[in-house]
Amino acid sequence: MASTIFTALNRFFDIFSGNRDLQALRQRLEQSQSARENIQICRESAPFIATEIGAAGFDDALIRLYQQLFRQMEALIAQQGSDHRHRFVIVIPVADRPQHLNNCLHSLLRLCQLFHYGGCTDGKYTRVSVIIADDSREQHNIRVNREISRHFSERGLETLYFGIDEQLHQIDQLPGRGRRLNSILGEFDASAFYHKGASMMRNIAYLKLNAMSQQQHKLLFYFVDSDQEFQVKVQGNDGDRGIYAINYLHELDEIFLQQDVSILTGKVVGDPPVSPAVMAGTFLDDVIAFAEEIAHKQMVAPCQFHRQGECKMHEAAYHDMASLFGFKPAAESYDYTCTISGDHDHAACLQDFSSKLNNFFYGEHPTRKSYFDHARSADATTRARTIYTGNYIFNAEGLDYFIPFAALKLRMAGPVLGRLIKSEMQERFVSANLPMLHKRTVEQSGESEFRPGIESGIERVDLSGEFERQFFGDVMLFTIERLVESGFPQQRLSSEVIKQMLETVEDEMRQRYAQTQRGIMEKSRRLHALIFDNDNWWNRSSGLEHAEEDFRKFLNNIDTNFGRDSMSFQRIDSQANREERHAGMIEAITAYADERQAWKQALAERH
Repeated sequence: MASTIFTALNRFFDIFSGNRDLQALRQRLEQSQSARENIQICRESAPFIATEIGAAGFDDALIRLYQQLFRQMEALIAQQGSDHRHRFVIVIPVADRPQHLNNCLHSLLRLCQLFHYGGCTDGKYTRVSVIIADDSREQHNIRVNREISRHFSERGLETLYFGIDEQLHQIDQLPGRGRRLNSILGEFDASAFYHKGASMMRNIAYLKLNAMSQQQHKLLFYFVDSDQEFQVKVQGNDGDRGIYAINYLHELDEIFLQQDVSILTGKVVGDPPVSPAVMAGTFLDDVIAFAEEIAHKQMVAPCQFHRQGECKMHEAAYHDMASLFGFKPAAESYDYTCTISGDHDHAACLQDFSSKLNNFFYGEHPTRKSYFDHARSADATTRARTIYTGNYIFNAEGLDYFIPFAALKLRMAGPVLGRLIKSEMQERFVSANLPMLHKRTVEQSGESEFRPGIESGIERVDLSGEFERQFFGDVMLFTIERLVESGFPQQRLSSEVIKQMLETVEDEMRQRYAQTQRGIMEKSRRLHALIFDNDNWWNRSSGLEHAEEDFRKFLNNIDTNFGRDSMSFQRIDSQANREERHAGMIEAITAYADERQAWKQALAERH
């Protein structure tokens, strides 16, 4: 029986005959007389096989066999007629990003098709559903998002459109129309209930999830960002590629079944999860290194920038202030790997590289992308301190932890929430090696569809809005971190204590930002001198004007956004803005404990 059902599993036993753990499982399979035992053997085999596939370089044939293994397991579970695993509600907050949304849902559908988690009945995946939490302003995008919802529902992925009307309906059901929760859910002007921010949107979606949790048990709520996909990025001889090598839903079900976990966070691979406001220094290091290296190459010689071997990127290597988060700053620059296929010379490589430069201002980091670490098992969890708001999962208990200080619209909301959750949940708040593929930009334009705080023109990209939100987000994060060390939020602290702590942290952040800014401008001057040096071959040859213009535009945008007199620094230096920010942050922190109580009561009263 086992040999006919688990053809994929037996094939793996043959391929990885040197793995003693797998051979022990093979013996159990040969002796097994029950379907339940066969399913258990498959579950136990999967982590060992996944590690072996990673070590073998993620061969496509092995990945397809791995996917087949799970489909066979799901078929056997269906034959049993009872399935007590978790159901997943996947929530995708989106604001004017229909292309990203479509790509994200396509990847989820593909995941279901390849792994069949929970099975498929009458063409519908029975244990997976989606909520599109739409915060769009543009009517065209709202119509497209509704159509996307309908399209994927018709293809078997139950998708609920959760738009403005539905959101206001959830708020209307709150006692007193939720006015006491304004800082969590926002103001309720139905005529302009859009672009509330990702934190507000997630909190409003929690109301819908709370209602669902009363109707169904064993639900897991899985929040992902619209610019992510259910794949991982790996490196190969032919360049980077995204692959479906993780059965996310199966792995999460196993963790929540086997461990006492309430909230879990994954990370991302691909584009960094942070703002370009805190990556310019590291990127300039790499651009300078590339320019210095290519300057010594022959212009028409075959391109030598196709690096072989796997790049091991240190944690937060893209961050200009990695040491703030306990990570060691990268000691060396990172190489650029050319993405052109086929025969080409260094002139073509230079032009291709230059065309990517200005994508940086939309969040790409062409030299410091991260890749999937196959050596870490997906089911091995560690205590967490940060929520990646584009990749976190929780059960009904986790609904108590709304995104705090949402009305301030600061960046770093996830790390702030993580510090607060850690202070209460301890070991029940974990992270796991379940990253998602992060794509900041869409291929057609090389830009983001929509990013709050970024204004894009033909020649200039203005980051000042996002820069300001990043700076005060960092101030909030490290203020909360220190307050938690003093007993917050379990212990109430006076407004004066909070004010003193916040002002101390802000002074330190200003020094950090100023030091980083000086380094950025020094590197910008070095790069300018290097690129426009008449002795370099690209300045002595015709046909490379576009590359020169790309570099000029890039350097202008660096100076515009990171110069001492830039709008970015004017915003954080403005005394009026600082006073307004301080007042709002102090008020929000002081009110947090009462808001938690009001939130819990509101959810309970809706039962």
